[in-house]
Amino acid sequence: MVILLIYIVIFAASFFLVRLAVDQTANGFVARKTVTFGDESAVTSNRTASVISILTIFLLWGAFTGSSLLPRFLHAPGPFEGLAELTYTAEAEDGSRDDATITVLVHPVGEDADTPQVDPGEGWAKNDAFTIGAWRSGLLRVDKNDDKGRDVGHRVVAVNGQQIVPGGEVLTDFGRVGMSPKGTLNFEPAKGWQMEPIWLPPPEAVVARLGEISSQGYRDSTLWEHLGYSLFRVVVGFALGALVGIPLGYAMGLSGWFRGWFDPIVEFMRPVPPLALIPLVIIWAGIGEVGKIILLFLAALWIMAIAARSGVSGVNITKVHAAYSLGASKAQIMRHVIVPNSLPEIFTGARVAMGVCWGTVVAAELVAAEKGAGMMIMVASKFQLTDIVLMGIILIGVIGFGIDMLMRKAERLLVPWKGRS
Repeated sequence: MVILLIYIVIFAASFFLVRLAVDQTANGFVARKTVTFGDESAVTSNRTASVISILTIFLLWGAFTGSSLLPRFLHAPGPFEGLAELTYTAEAEDGSRDDATITVLVHPVGEDADTPQVDPGEGWAKNDAFTIGAWRSGLLRVDKNDDKGRDVGHRVVAVNGQQIVPGGEVLTDFGRVGMSPKGTLNFEPAKGWQMEPIWLPPPEAVVARLGEISSQGYRDSTLWEHLGYSLFRVVVGFALGALVGIPLGYAMGLSGWFRGWFDPIVEFMRPVPPLALIPLVIIWAGIGEVGKIILLFLAALWIMAIAARSGVSGVNITKVHAAYSLGASKAQIMRHVIVPNSLPEIFTGARVAMGVCWGTVVAAELVAAEKGAGMMIMVASKFQLTDIVLMGIILIGVIGFGIDMLMRKAERLLVPWKGRS
């Protein structure tokens, strides 16, 4: 919730500051338009906003993981590390009380630390020392070295002067001290706002893992082989889905019989998630490459069919009538009117389908895949190698973003009339 609030504040502040600092004057075709609100073609991406958005994400990532790439004043409060000193009050069976000190060395996770040496003191309650890792908790068996243990009625009744009972807790500057139902103290150091590396490693850890896997590979395959296999599966599955889905969508948009026949099938299959089809695909096509490509093919097929059908339905009927009045045949109308005017919808559907295929490839590679970015992510997740998981997610996102940029470029080149008719 804190991260979300900070993100919203940065978004709002950036919006107003950029609006004040930059004169956003439209150029070219958009500048000649008198009405732009509600006109999608008049809305262009603000590159300043894109740069600030990306920097904000990395800033929040580094701030809440204690990244060494950021100055310390930008870090969110981290977990407590260092020496914590607590005082406990013990009460013996005869009612006598004695105070002693607990020294806890809280060390970074993954590092070994020696237990501090402390003077046991002169009373029957002895001073104790323990070591606990940051973001962890540990039992404080303070009675183990006391002259009067729990077996003779010894019990802890206060921590730092505050009364504590079984099941209760005391909050200190160093963290929380709780007591189990049997009377054993438990210390949980303050965690701060930063995330533990096992849940979210800092950016430099992900970059280091990328360099390691790029040079050494992962599970007997290079990183580029993993990415290449995933890219091959996605491209082939998407291409087959478009090859079948676009003609099917055109047929449904132009023929009442085709629409009546295939519309129930398409509308039934469209909301079915590709993940639900994995068991059937395994039964029908086995666990080889064919099964994975079929799953991606089905993920793209229905999206492309609906996009092509919507493109045909959205053609301005006055253009069709004008073409007929000029003596055009059905083939000419199809080539010069319907196809050009439906291309914007098809390109939009293609971008959506490609995104769905990239999202599905991780699930597709669960089916006995030996190579692939999805396989790499799933294997790493089983061993809680979050840096590899994040690395795989980022690489999939970067490749998907690159493909989307190429498709946008192709759309601008092939459909320059989009939004201008």
